[in-house]
Amino acid sequence: MATQISNSFVVQYEKEVHHLFQKRGAILGTTVRRKDGVVGSSTTFQKIGKGTATTKARHGVITPMNQDHTAISCTISDFYAGDWVDKLDEAKTNIDERMAIAQGGAWALGRKVDNQLFTAMTGTTETTVTFSKAGYAEVRNSLLEAAETLDLNDAPNDGQRYGALTPNGWACAMTAPEFASADYIGSDGLPFTQGAPVSRFKEFMNIKWTVHSGCINVNTSTAECFAWHKSAIGYATGAHAGNVAANGAVSADITWHGDRAAHFVNHSMSGGACLIDTTGVVQLTIDDTSALPTS
Repeated sequence: MATQISNSFVVQYEKEVHHLFQKRGAILGTTVRRKDGVVGSSTTFQKIGKGTATTKARHGVITPMNQDHTAISCTISDFYAGDWVDKLDEAKTNIDERMAIAQGGAWALGRKVDNQLFTAMTGTTETTVTFSKAGYAEVRNSLLEAAETLDLNDAPNDGQRYGALTPNGWACAMTAPEFASADYIGSDGLPFTQGAPVSRFKEFMNIKWTVHSGCINVNTSTAECFAWHKSAIGYATGAHAGNVAANGAVSADITWHGDRAAHFVNHSMSGGACLIDTTGVVQLTIDDTSALPTS
């Protein structure tokens, strides 16, 4: 009994891992362009340039817009989150124990997805603003500048703009009445009222903001946060063989090792992020070590 795991257990375990991966893992997974089930080590996302409308004479020839088409390459890497577990038999009958094991791997892979996305966003160069925390007005102005930059770059204002702040940056933003108060943003824009259970956002200036401890260089004087449009960032996942839920985003494997008298529970994923359009990402540099604004 100790050396065998039933097929039904493995199938159910993989379903739970995938559910947890979506629920508490990758917070930013739904805020970017997705391409799932990719076969191979890379794929491409298409970037289409702006077109210009023109006039024509009666019966004349229409001038083609000749929009630029750029294929943005996205490399897919393999990631693993595994650990040894003694006496895994208990997991067959103890749902809490099984869920605890599944959580560790699923959440580790989810954090890796968000880390890849943030790393890709650092590639933006022309849309950087400084998040000032000198006072309420400065905090508000920094967030307004992020929205202004997206507007100037013609990023669509279509409800698909997102932003992430460090815990310190979020706390500072919450001191600005314009960001925090329903008197300014309405009841629907208050914190933790929008999105799926994991992806809860607060809307300000048509950007859906969330707090994220995985921002770049958290707790330093040069922490990097971002605001972006969904079409500006891409994430691709690779295909898996076997019993894998929902497009093969995550997979689980459980094997017995007699020399250790334990099972090795491994969770794996293939995924990669890429920056599609630099003009659709705004970087906010924050002194994440400073205190909250007082005036």
